[in-house]
Amino acid sequence: MNEIISIQGLTKKYGEKMAVNKLDLKINKGEVFGLLGPNGAGKSTTILMILGLAEPTEGKVLVCGHNSTNEPLLVKRKVGYLPDQVGFYENRTGLENLMFTAALNGKSRKEGREKALSLLEQVGLSYAANQKAGTYSRGMKQRLGLADVLIKDPEVIILDEPTLGIDPKGVQELLDLIRTLSKEQGITVMLSSHQLHQVQQICDRVGLFVNGNLLAEGTVDSLANQLFGEEGHQIKLKATQLNSLIIEEIKLVDGVHRVSLDHDELKIWTEKESSLQHILEIIMAKGCRLTSVSQEQLGLDEIYQRYFEGAGEK
Repeated sequence: MNEIISIQGLTKKYGEKMAVNKLDLKINKGEVFGLLGPNGAGKSTTILMILGLAEPTEGKVLVCGHNSTNEPLLVKRKVGYLPDQVGFYENRTGLENLMFTAALNGKSRKEGREKALSLLEQVGLSYAANQKAGTYSRGMKQRLGLADVLIKDPEVIILDEPTLGIDPKGVQELLDLIRTLSKEQGITVMLSSHQLHQVQQICDRVGLFVNGNLLAEGTVDSLANQLFGEEGHQIKLKATQLNSLIIEEIKLVDGVHRVSLDHDELKIWTEKESSLQHILEIIMAKGCRLTSVSQEQLGLDEIYQRYFEGAGEK
């Protein structure tokens, strides 16, 4: 795959504060990459340097082959940016707002109108094309913002907390649209979010930021393997009359690495899915009544918690 964003030794200091520390990262064409981390981790500063809106102390960023510091205008032609707070001319309609952006990007009135109407349909806002933007809900504004980003035909789009404040149905629609843009149109997407389960749904890779450092990056599965190794598979079950003797017996099952009991829920970390059958046999033999059982690969929530539990040490 072709590299669309190449970040090399990127560093940003504000006085004595290190906002971003020697960041190295490559993002490929058509990839959805998620930036994760607590507030102040360095995500927004990184985005600003990618866009050419902040100058690095050291290092460089190449976007579509252009240096963000030396060629910021060329980078801005290639990149669309949707901030967490979207602003529009509220007394103008959604269509008029998009046509204004199209004109700023050199499109004729006819071309801009056609493109705007097409994008309004794509983001599910055709019905509100002639409605003033000031009457749009938060979710509608986010979708209009995405259309506004796309009207310049970018190769890269950067989204800052794109699902913040949107209802569940709107979130799913927006995530589906982002995935479509990536997989069907080959647009590279970078998004910053605290919504871990949403990021896990659509991101090909994620990067975990804390205190200006990129602690880890990769697919969710690869990060789970790095962190948890043989404990990457988890069984959760609820049953009556669970006790310490049963837990000790379960710990002896082949493949089981760790067991914890919280009220009536038992969590078992194991390297083997086949361990489940043996565990169930033990529980049933002890006369316990099983009420629920599930098994899953550890996900982004567990990865996030494990990394940031030791963030101070790292």
